[in-house]
Amino acid sequence: MFSRRIDRRRSGLLALGLVAASPLAAAGPCDIYASGGTPCVAAHSTTRALYGAYSGPLYQVSRGSDGATTNIGPLSAGGVANAAAQDSFCAGTTCLISIIYDQSGRGNHLTQAPPGGAASGPLPGGLDNLAAAVGAPVRLNGQKAYGVFIAPYTGYRNNNANGTATGDQPQGLYAIFDGTHYNTACCFDYGNAETNSMDTGNGHMEAIYFGTGDGSGRGTGAGSGPWIMADLENGLFSGFSPINNPADPTISFRFVTAVVKGEPNQWAIRGGDATSGTLSTFYSGQRPANGYNPMSKEGAIILGIGGDNSNRAQGTFYEGVMTSGYPSDSTENAVQANIVAAKYVYDTSLMTSGPALTTGSSISLRATTSCCTNRYIAHTGATVNTQVVSSSSSTALKQQASWTVRTGLGNSACFSFESNDSPGSFIRHSNYQLMVNANDGSKIFSEDATFCPQAGLNGQGNSFRSWSYPTRYWRHFNSLGYIAANGGEHDFDTTTLFNDDVSFVVSAGFA
Repeated sequence: MFSRRIDRRRSGLLALGLVAASPLAAAGPCDIYASGGTPCVAAHSTTRALYGAYSGPLYQVSRGSDGATTNIGPLSAGGVANAAAQDSFCAGTTCLISIIYDQSGRGNHLTQAPPGGAASGPLPGGLDNLAAAVGAPVRLNGQKAYGVFIAPYTGYRNNNANGTATGDQPQGLYAIFDGTHYNTACCFDYGNAETNSMDTGNGHMEAIYFGTGDGSGRGTGAGSGPWIMADLENGLFSGFSPINNPADPTISFRFVTAVVKGEPNQWAIRGGDATSGTLSTFYSGQRPANGYNPMSKEGAIILGIGGDNSNRAQGTFYEGVMTSGYPSDSTENAVQANIVAAKYVYDTSLMTSGPALTTGSSISLRATTSCCTNRYIAHTGATVNTQVVSSSSSTALKQQASWTVRTGLGNSACFSFESNDSPGSFIRHSNYQLMVNANDGSKIFSEDATFCPQAGLNGQGNSFRSWSYPTRYWRHFNSLGYIAANGGEHDFDTTTLFNDDVSFVVSAGFA
């Protein structure tokens, strides 16, 4: 044990030296882990290369218009993703992230998650949804890139991973998440899970979890959350106790570095601001009791879901790795320095495009589908629909078809739309249907009432993307309003006329 500690200290010093002696592009996080004696066995990122010499694909996108795919790589070896290549490929249509490639060379790529013991996904064969390619734009060192926005029922998995820890073998994990995107649901995870997508018992997982718990009251930290915790199967753990660790703080960073690592009868949670400063240790100690010591890890890899495909959680992932061996704190501190040097920035201007909207203005929204160019987004009671409206329409109908633009209730970079004839009520989605409901002040209402306009997919006006489900856009279908995907499980998700049905011309409000 004594000689092992000496080795960790030396390896950490080597890692720190690598960072100090090399520019960012010459030493990625996985180079630092390797110098510390704990090499990456899986390395996933849609924003940048995680090795200084890596120039291969980071992820694949699938295009809604024709099903074609393309790989997105870094602008240069060790660099930021080529977002312009994605934007060009996806222009005038929608795109999904279909593969997140493993940069370690072991082939541990993440693809669409299959059904599991807890839940099936909504797509044919029980598959989970794929993430929208445009849901989480950011900048790294001033260059645009896209993260992975996980809405509920979205998930990625690899049940046949190579070289990941099994049994009680040591491993390390880190991930960069959006610290403002979370919910109380199971389970927004990244890490080691079961190979059959089933709950096979306590200790068969070791993954990073981020959120406010699963609603059971078990697995909490200080304050109201969100917290960095570990999903060890049949429990979210913030420390030794299955209930609470007051040393695990509520996270308030926009970009958060989350770390979980484990070895025989020892594990730790660490975290920090991914844009500045160092990591703090929130727990370091013995394994929990009742089936978690020794561990029985199986070695599959998950993102956005639990080990049994519990798929109701939400969150945003930018990068993450799994290592062989238990990394030293000093190695992780060097990785954190590299992450800070990458300069993650949330640029609000990236969230919208197309004709600009003015907060406080009254607008009306006209359909552009050839059948319906005299119809406007309106409402009858709580139901959003399209109705024929003109200057000679009744005052009541004009008011029903007029909306006041407000700063987004769930994200200030986007917008919410308040009913002119029902002040305090907003367009929101519920079960994918657009409704007009009074703002109840809840987190879920705010998020479901927030929409991000972009240039109209058919070249006219704007298309309005749901912030909380960014694969889905406002669509009129059989005269009713929905948030619809470009192909999906519902009849209103049909690809026929999709671009036309989701494009609306904005004009001054009738009222």
